[in-house]
Amino acid sequence: MKIVVAGLGYVGLSNAVLLSQHNTVVAVDVDARRVDMVNAGTCPIEDVDLEEYLATKDLDLVATTEAQPAFEGADYVIVATPTNYDEKSNYFDTSTVEDVIAQVVAVNTRATIVVKSTIPVGFVDSIRAEMDTEQVIFSPEFLREGRALYDNLYPSRIIVGEDSERARLFAELLLQGAVKKDVEVKFTGPTEAEAIKLFANTYLAMRVAFFNELDSYAMAGGMNAREIIEGIGLDPRIGSHYNNPSFGYGGYCLPKDTKQLLANYSHVPQNLIRAIVEANRTRKDFLSDQILMRGPKVVGIYRLVMKAGSDNFRQSSIQGIMKRLKAKGVEVIVYEPVLTEPDFFRSRVVNDLAAFKQQADLIVANRVTDDIADVAEKIFTRDLFGAD
Repeated sequence: MKIVVAGLGYVGLSNAVLLSQHNTVVAVDVDARRVDMVNAGTCPIEDVDLEEYLATKDLDLVATTEAQPAFEGADYVIVATPTNYDEKSNYFDTSTVEDVIAQVVAVNTRATIVVKSTIPVGFVDSIRAEMDTEQVIFSPEFLREGRALYDNLYPSRIIVGEDSERARLFAELLLQGAVKKDVEVKFTGPTEAEAIKLFANTYLAMRVAFFNELDSYAMAGGMNAREIIEGIGLDPRIGSHYNNPSFGYGGYCLPKDTKQLLANYSHVPQNLIRAIVEANRTRKDFLSDQILMRGPKVVGIYRLVMKAGSDNFRQSSIQGIMKRLKAKGVEVIVYEPVLTEPDFFRSRVVNDLAAFKQQADLIVANRVTDDIADVAEKIFTRDLFGAD
């Protein structure tokens, strides 16, 4: 079985590694550096399991920047290219996905094209009609950045947006590479699969927003937020998971997926989805005000990344805090080891940790680590449980 994966981000690389254990996989990416690293058996992103598998496992995997030759003769093409949210159009920018589909259709009419990129509801139906092909299906991805391969080796569920022989074969390919075999597999229509992805992420965003608003309430009233959260978590219907307050939900998926779902509601009455989107902005406003009340002249931002074990800070919530502080005239410095440039959006980068601690009047940390335990009196955080 020849499988081509377009895109070497978290989704694409984890799928490529998973499938190349038992199949011939060609990974395509426009970034020559990533291609070279994968071919050398090194991981271009921070993910402990991906690093191990690329370095030690016998994988039938090669990477290339040449897309057209790779697509020729492929049985399956997995599309895992970025779909950023366009604030002007209030819609996902699906141009990279469309470009890949067009390239595949032009050279290989029999390949099944499986979109793993997050897309708006109705995309598969519209692209099939636009490109006059029935070869496109959607299979949503449910993974965590920094644990992408793990979440494919031990999937919580597999969903494919078509009930057909090719869809069942694709699900079997995913299970073939997985360690966990007892996995719930569900086949749905294309629009239902698209909606599952967006609603799942929006529910997670809602849970984050709920505990953040609880935390804001507790802070405003001088109450112990941890005790309240632990108390309500004793209800088994609520539970004690995914309950650690933060500076807002961030990352590549939750902000854009909630906004896209809201856009899909343009002709449907709703209140909750809009509230989830707006709650994220309100939380950042509230916490920024709390920081400003402490009167710092120099605020240090300890790590831009969203969670432990990740090197990604795209749309991280702490960046919203930074913007608000700078708008009020506060100097902001950044400690982020993955940064190599001397500044980040006109905030000075100080990657000497001792100097960073000394220069900052107050240190803002979405998650607290032992590295800054010695300056606890300077830290502003809402990390109550020491977990992502």
